[in-house]
Amino acid sequence: MFSADRLIRLVVEEGLNQLPYKECTVTTPTGYKYEGVKFEKGNCGVSIMRSGEAMEQGLRDCCRSIRIGKILIQSDEETQRAKVYYAKFPPDIYRRKVLLMYPILSTGNTVIEAVKVLIEHGVQPSVIIVLSLFSTPHGATSIIQEFPDITILTTEVHPVAPTHFGQKYFGTD
Repeated sequence: MFSADRLIRLVVEEGLNQLPYKECTVTTPTGYKYEGVKFEKGNCGVSIMRSGEAMEQGLRDCCRSIRIGKILIQSDEETQRAKVYYAKFPPDIYRRKVLLMYPILSTGNTVIEAVKVLIEHGVQPSVIIVLSLFSTPHGATSIIQEFPDITILTTEVHPVAPTHFGQKYFGTD
């Protein structure tokens, strides 16, 4: 869990670096004025349950008040086709930048289905940033071919992706 949380934090921080911000002035407790930046309004996270929920705490650690939506997608064991069972988002998600959290991109099918659901809710692919820990070349290529305007951030691209991340992370394997 320690290593996974560390990687999650790194990819979440890089995802946040991609979001729009504006300059602001902060007055410190000693009265010193500091020129800094703050996020513009309109960002949210969406986790693909269940393994994507492992990334939520890393996002909340960096952005305490960020809204987080959920999508439950199950892949058929034989056909590998993804099916959406549940989706709940902030009501104004169509106006937000979306950090889509899913730690393992194997085939890309689950993320492709999640993006389709987000598009049905008015989100443009160009404002979606996929946050992933491990990706296969095939998974990343499948997503980019389907949605060329999407951004994918991952810590590693390798032909073999780890399996059962959510079960191992949450200790239910």
